[in-house]
Amino acid sequence: MAVYELKNRLVVGIASSALFDLAEADAVFRDQGEEAYRAYQEEHLNDTLDKGVAFPFIRRLLSLNDLSPDDPLVEVIILSRNDPDTGLRVMRSIQSYGLPISRAIFMQGRSPYRFMPALTMSLFLSANEDDVREAVALGLPAGRVLGPAVADEGDDQDLRIAFDFDGVLADDASEQVYQVGGIERFRCHETTNAAAPHDPGPLRDFLAGVNRLQRREEEQRAEDAHYKIRVHVSLVTARDAPAHERPVRSLKNWGVTVNDAFFLGGIDKSTVMEVLKPHIFFDDQVGHLTGTARSTPSVHIPFGKINEPDRSAPDEAH
Repeated sequence: MAVYELKNRLVVGIASSALFDLAEADAVFRDQGEEAYRAYQEEHLNDTLDKGVAFPFIRRLLSLNDLSPDDPLVEVIILSRNDPDTGLRVMRSIQSYGLPISRAIFMQGRSPYRFMPALTMSLFLSANEDDVREAVALGLPAGRVLGPAVADEGDDQDLRIAFDFDGVLADDASEQVYQVGGIERFRCHETTNAAAPHDPGPLRDFLAGVNRLQRREEEQRAEDAHYKIRVHVSLVTARDAPAHERPVRSLKNWGVTVNDAFFLGGIDKSTVMEVLKPHIFFDDQVGHLTGTARSTPSVHIPFGKINEPDRSAPDEAH
């Protein structure tokens, strides 16, 4: 068999807990133990799991492979704490939904996030907070899905992705300025350093991969005037003027782009999400995601000092 190269594809790792709703099975594991869990999964082997928080995002992301059927642009790989036996239900559910996911790593009781660099992954999604925090502590781009699953409405293949900036696309250096010096110190710092690009954060490379998909879409539209652009990327940040300029300059310096930018200046992000309706939203602060997760598939990126254990801090300024 020929070697299947991953380096030129957008590779996403996903735990079964992010792709499917495993609440019932997890309850059996917690309340009755591993053997009961094994028996439960075997008994329900042919029962398709309900869709989880990240299902709409993954389905729509994979649909973009129709732009290059013979050389897929996107690869999604299951990274699971299940062993191969209990993972069978996950793989059968994937087949039942018709998702083109054929690759998986099952490691009994252990998270496979350590294999992310080997598989050139620019994102790993899981519902397991410990796994995600351990991955991020190693410098890996991981996020924890939050909230209930949201209905994957409509037959269209549009994919709307929204990012916070600090601690997500960028590092948290400016966030630390705010935490220490307050909003005025932060604004002064950002204005003074407006021309100095931020260091990239955990999801900069993922955005770069999404941008490659967008460029392929533009090529397709150049060939077919009737082609409808499907991928749309938004920046949604609590920054406002005059702290808005540095993120825009940073994105340009990194060679990445977004379609829209929302500089909200502390306005509740959930009110914007209800209109924007992204299929996934990434933020580094749980306080913001508590509101958005009610209507929007939301992902917590536990990056930076504000996410250190037992740290309490005010909301971000930006």
